[in-house]
Amino acid sequence: MLTRRAAMFSAAAAVLMLANPATADDLNLPRQRVDLVAPPFVHAHEQATKETPKIMEFTLRIEEKKVVIDEQGTTFQAMTFNGSMPGPLMVVHEGDYVEVTLINPDTNTLPHNIDFHSATGALGGGALTLVNPGEQVVLRWKATRTGTFVYHCAPGGPMIPWHVVSGMNGAVMVLPRDGLNDGKGHPLHYDKIVYIGEQDMYVPKDEKGKFKSYDSPAKAYTDTIEVMRKLTPTHVVFNGKVGALTGKNALTANVGETVLVVHAQANRDSRPHLIGGHGDYVWETGKFSNPPETGLETWFIRGGSAGAALYTFQQPGIYAYVTHNLIEAAILGATAHFKVEGKWNDDLMTQVKAPAKIPPARIN
Repeated sequence: MLTRRAAMFSAAAAVLMLANPATADDLNLPRQRVDLVAPPFVHAHEQATKETPKIMEFTLRIEEKKVVIDEQGTTFQAMTFNGSMPGPLMVVHEGDYVEVTLINPDTNTLPHNIDFHSATGALGGGALTLVNPGEQVVLRWKATRTGTFVYHCAPGGPMIPWHVVSGMNGAVMVLPRDGLNDGKGHPLHYDKIVYIGEQDMYVPKDEKGKFKSYDSPAKAYTDTIEVMRKLTPTHVVFNGKVGALTGKNALTANVGETVLVVHAQANRDSRPHLIGGHGDYVWETGKFSNPPETGLETWFIRGGSAGAALYTFQQPGIYAYVTHNLIEAAILGATAHFKVEGKWNDDLMTQVKAPAKIPPARIN
């Protein structure tokens, strides 16, 4: 079945390439090679630019590997871009060309491709990028729309959701060339950017209720599909596993710093909420051509999309960033922490009286 599907995609790709036999250097534009970094971090980039458009070069290497996803040692057969769940965030500007080299090493066992929600045509590039183990392909597309967008593997049929929930998803951010603004023409700037990829996982259990472990993605496939059909995840996590962004891995900031949070969910709806903070400016649908909403307590990320929220921290302490389906946050794992340093502001909040025993009732 996989071989037939791979042949179908290869045939479609051949037809499309014959129709558009462009070469890699036909644009005569400057090139910039970008070294991607693993989430929650984001590669260095300019928030606004006066330079002319470029060809932005990225490399994504597909890695199939077994990972541990919770404190109990549950293992998971992951499929990843560049070894991380989610794959790296790629940042460009409107009008740039995105040139991606997708590599499927011969150590992998399955064909893979990539569908960019930010691209136009050919199934988001999926029809032009299907590669078997031991192959690589180069895709170029023009960033014509600003915003935050999901990318994911989409090899066809039930393989699509299986690859996506196994970790093969990431995001692209296309910034306006003059940077972000508040919808009224006033520029907005961030001191830091963090990338949170929310992942729903479906790990099979044995007859005793214990999570099962598998030696390869193919061996996990049949059982995993049966769990997926119930539409009830066993884990909902940020950045690949329970606790990936808490404790020693907590995100950091200082009072007065403005942080842009890019939040992606390739498969299910999410409701990000920063406990003790707010969304000062929120592009809930992730599209910078639309004015941001302001002062939100909780925002909505549609499944298959990415959104962005800007917040300036005003108090020190630990802030929990959660999906406000609190069952998923507290029980299934969808929690991150911001550790914020700085001086406390009593005007914003103060404890008027410390906890004390309730005095006994008076008898009249």
